[in-house]
Amino acid sequence: MTDTVDTKAARRAAHRSSATGIQKKLGHLAMLGFATLVAGSFSLGSLAAPHIGPVALNAARFLIGIVFMGVMVRLVLRQPLPLPKAPWRFLVLGGLMAFYFVTMFMALGMTSPVSTGAVFTLMPLLSAFFGFLILRQVPRGLVIPSLVLAGLGSVWVIFDGNLEAMRRFDLGKGELIFFAGVVAHAAYASLVRLYNRGEPIIAFTFWTLLATGLLIAIYGVPEIAATEWSALPSVTWIAIFYLAIFTTAGTFFLLQFAALRLPASKVLAYNYLTPTLIIVFEGLLGHGWASLSVIAGAVLTIFGLIILALSPER
Repeated sequence: MTDTVDTKAARRAAHRSSATGIQKKLGHLAMLGFATLVAGSFSLGSLAAPHIGPVALNAARFLIGIVFMGVMVRLVLRQPLPLPKAPWRFLVLGGLMAFYFVTMFMALGMTSPVSTGAVFTLMPLLSAFFGFLILRQVPRGLVIPSLVLAGLGSVWVIFDGNLEAMRRFDLGKGELIFFAGVVAHAAYASLVRLYNRGEPIIAFTFWTLLATGLLIAIYGVPEIAATEWSALPSVTWIAIFYLAIFTTAGTFFLLQFAALRLPASKVLAYNYLTPTLIIVFEGLLGHGWASLSVIAGAVLTIFGLIILALSPER
């Protein structure tokens, strides 16, 4: 049965609203957890990278993540998961995320991680744009200035506080390809709220994961077939399972949880924390601490995000 005009109008009004009280705090905590899990994946991912191709790695992580989330859905809902209404919604969401991952792989083969990291910092501002375009969410007060402040701190960290490296930054083909992926990811946060029709978040996460994993697997058939899975060292499988459970199933759930409670401009702003948290993890692992200059950039990022979290939505 199609939605009535009144139902659609009520849903649009709900899309523009934001949670308050404990639900708002939970949304911010969810994205803090999201950023922490993503940052932790870099150290493990670097150990697995020499032994497996990036597309095969992500196909494996999504397969395990889908199975894990399917089990969790069965345990939480205590009933078989019914087919979703309007399954095209999940193909759109999965397509956006698959496109993001594929463009990231392509870009990393053409340019440096520093350059892709610099392009990545555009995502929160783009998410604010899509929040207005799709949901008519208007950033209020200090939201945009705090995004810019946090972004500047993140860029400073990414370039290791090197002004000369920033000056040499060149927008080439790899950066443009990844920018297209960043645009897709930025649109995703707003579409999660637009497309959710009251399904339990865990079920919504499962169908989105399934669509993303299938599309990545289709794209990566040659690399997946060429991988000698039985010959992979144990550290690779440890990394795959961490990525599958924590930075695939876990982060998809946390992102969708937060997207239903916070404006799009605030949800993806926590991506700015990733470089800062990587510094913390690398230092705790004994790989050395960043310079005071870089740490100053990290502090600037944290300060900007605190202002963002405290700023009102309406």
